Amino acid sequence: MARYSAGAKTAGAGSTTLPLISLYAAASVGGRLREVGAFNTTPTAVDIKLVRLTSTGTQGASLTAAKYDDTSAAASCTPKNTHTVAPTLGDDLGYRASLGAAIGSGVIWTFGDTGIHIPPGTANGIGIIIENGTGQILQAYFVWDE
Repeated sequence: MARYSAGAKTAGAGSTTLPLISLYAAASVGGRLREVGAFNTTPTAVDIKLVRLTSTGTQGASLTAAKYDDTSAAASCTPKNTHTVAPTLGDDLGYRASLGAAIGSGVIWTFGDTGIHIPPGTANGIGIIIENGTGQILQAYFVWDE
């Protein structure tokens, strides 16, 4: 399996239905999410969580996937910036964080030896959304295998 990463400052503040950043499988290639990081860019606290996405909604701009091994094929899974139309939210993955009211306050989630599976199919994804309250612009990233 090859490993990839992508991240960005989110294009918007997200909401309880609009992912700040997401990672979608390809039609015939899934992935295994290995790590997610999210960091506050404002002096206002924000609550976030990780959820499965079961439709695409209107995704933001594609993010460039970096290869850990430069001899690997290009990534098939697609990281996306802030959605502008909500996708269908699937399972709540149980990962939550309250990012403190300080620039740089953040969280890094890791997912054990097998990662979180994203099955093949262009409507299958994982995203960070606001758990409750007002959204904030974040610096965020995904690390995955495929």
